[in-house]
Amino acid sequence: MGTTSGAVWGRTEQQDFRSRVRGTLLGVAVGDALGAPVHGLDLEGIRKAHGSEGIVDLAPAYGRRGAVTHFTQLMLFSVDGLIRAQMRRDTGVWHPPTDLHRAYLRWAATQRDWGPDERREEDGWLAREEWLYARRDPTRALLVGFGDAVMGTLDAPKNPTEAGPEAAVRSAPFGLLVGWEPQLVVRLAVECAVQSHGHPTACLAAGAYAVIVHALARGDGLDEAVRKALALLAVRPGHQPVSDALRHALGAVRQGSPGPARVEELAGEGTAEGALAVSVYCALVGKDVRHGLCLAVNQSGPSGAAGALTGGLFGALYGETALPPAWLAELEGRPTLLVLADDFAMELTQGPALHGPTGSSPGWLARYPRGA
Repeated sequence: MGTTSGAVWGRTEQQDFRSRVRGTLLGVAVGDALGAPVHGLDLEGIRKAHGSEGIVDLAPAYGRRGAVTHFTQLMLFSVDGLIRAQMRRDTGVWHPPTDLHRAYLRWAATQRDWGPDERREEDGWLAREEWLYARRDPTRALLVGFGDAVMGTLDAPKNPTEAGPEAAVRSAPFGLLVGWEPQLVVRLAVECAVQSHGHPTACLAAGAYAVIVHALARGDGLDEAVRKALALLAVRPGHQPVSDALRHALGAVRQGSPGPARVEELAGEGTAEGALAVSVYCALVGKDVRHGLCLAVNQSGPSGAAGALTGGLFGALYGETALPPAWLAELEGRPTLLVLADDFAMELTQGPALHGPTGSSPGWLARYPRGA
């Protein structure tokens, strides 16, 4: 898998990029946290629990406000895997899907083990974060997909009938590879999606979401980003359900004022393309980030996935300062998210200074061991 020559990074460009990286990761997490208390409830159930307007603020889930779920956990391990993949580029052995798969296996260990195992030096720092050793209702597809060391591939995907949105959410960080060509971003997201979600709809929704984030991180507006995604999807077999869902989302913007009925219609059966359509629609019609996120989660479909996908789009579009500060203040794992975001931005913009021919940082190589 090739890539492009890197961008030239001035200070202003680095600061803008870092803000979008932080925004994307925090946005996914805050949307996940907003949706977590109502994930699995229908709209009537949400209103019964949270009032006639539905959920409009963080509410307790897993024993606290601001708790995140497996969506955020796996997205963090996507970033960990991507940093290691970038570091391995200059070793001559480069296959990013393998690095991502190893990262997802580290996530799977957090779901089995009581806590970090200090003896596993190859784990690096993220897998030693104790708060990640919490089971937050991971789906069966995730536990099966990463339940053994066999990596799903395009030729032999794991869970070939699984069309849920989980793989799309963990694909947000792939879109932040702004030096890559868009078609390679799609390919990476698809190749990593099949490791747990083998249905074409789930894989191509993941590819579409990653490349929409990619266009946003490069400075495009959301309309333009979706159109670029549609052009890239058109050449892939089985793209029709995902392409139709994205076109439906764009068309719905002009069909009256937004509300739960419109969101539920876009969400459909709760599979990946529906959650993707909801996120695009809510990011386009939301009066602000808070309104767009509330719109995304107040529905009978997968509220957590829709909130997470919508938050990622807002964060990539506007940077972290656009996200609701009161929600960020209570967000579980925010210190970890921020450090990982800054490490990712630093690796992509200043990698040679961390592990290049002119010198390397021993601390960096301990945080992200190359051998794993």
